[in-house]
Amino acid sequence: MATTSYSGIGRYNYKLLPLSLCSITSCPCHSSPSKALVPARPRVVKLNFVFDGRKSVLRLGRDGGLARRRVITAVARVEPEQLGEENANQEVNKRDKLSENEDLLSEQQQKASQLRKRIVFGLGIGVSVGGVVLAGGWVFTAFMAAAVFVGAREYFDLVRSRGITAGMTPPPRYVSRVCSIICAVMPIITLYFGQIDVSVTFAAFVVAMALLLQRGNPRFAQLSSTMFGLFYCGYLPSFWVKLRCGLAAPALNTRIGASWPILLGGQAHWTIGLVACLISISSIIAADTYAFLGGKTFGRTPLTSISPKKTWEGTITGLGGCVATSIILSKIFCWPTSLISAIAFGVLNFFGSIFGDLTESMIKRDAGVKDSGSLIPGHGGILDRVDSYIFTGALAYSFVKILPLYGV
Repeated sequence: MATTSYSGIGRYNYKLLPLSLCSITSCPCHSSPSKALVPARPRVVKLNFVFDGRKSVLRLGRDGGLARRRVITAVARVEPEQLGEENANQEVNKRDKLSENEDLLSEQQQKASQLRKRIVFGLGIGVSVGGVVLAGGWVFTAFMAAAVFVGAREYFDLVRSRGITAGMTPPPRYVSRVCSIICAVMPIITLYFGQIDVSVTFAAFVVAMALLLQRGNPRFAQLSSTMFGLFYCGYLPSFWVKLRCGLAAPALNTRIGASWPILLGGQAHWTIGLVACLISISSIIAADTYAFLGGKTFGRTPLTSISPKKTWEGTITGLGGCVATSIILSKIFCWPTSLISAIAFGVLNFFGSIFGDLTESMIKRDAGVKDSGSLIPGHGGILDRVDSYIFTGALAYSFVKILPLYGV
């Protein structure tokens, strides 16, 4: 912004008028006498400047002509230099904003790509698991054994991670590998013998003896983490085999079974175990989905410090979705026929799923990792996907087995 300045040069006082940007840039050394300098009455041989209310005095000697040209040139160059600095600052700000926008766009694209991966692989896993559950028998058992083996390997990797080993002594690597194999064999033993209690007890005894008789100084942390691994990764998942393949009583009231192809087993294929598995798995999926949506929309109150992203609002929404799904599927499959039983089954599935989720979150928190592995793109490891099902299979089996719900 140009300011009006007054100057005295030689014997004359001049009034320096505001200079436009065009007149300055066209020729900074030669000003138009008719527009730039206006002669006034002669008075003092000195040069005064007033810029923005501040006055400065410069006295000239005999070489006043050269000084006059230099001073006028300096005055004319003030505004372009200021404008240049302002333009430079504006350019820097524009580049910073452009960089921020590009980073934000890149982050949004990355999130969208991850979401697409989650959806694609989630649908693929859902269809595959649905087909395996419908097939039952050795197909279901082999799938469970493979999933248990991978999950056990991930668990013992977490136990041996830097975050946990900082406060405890992990079990030897050969013990971890042997336990992973034992866990994978448990579902097969369950299908063959119908129960697994004796096998688990024998396996736990052998592993405990191997740990206690190892060289060096055995630690209780090694024993406890190994025993929990056998229970968490092997024994509990085997209840899904007992639920799907052990409860072979036919669901006579199921309408889908009446129209099921004979080549695929006919009506006898639809057993109480199959119906209970489908309702339980669908209820868990609904609980996770509704809890996620409810937490994103209404979540304000944290549920627990174990998993900071979980909220009470999301948990309540997940419970409602789980119970609603259980009731709807009970009407479709005509099992259980009692509304109270359907509600109780949904509540049990929900608490089993959230307890399993929090248990795995606690293990990952102590291990200092976000995911248990990287097997499934966009989903993490196998434990990240099945944590909600680990305890639910045992609870669902106990619910169906203990209560007289066959056809009720």
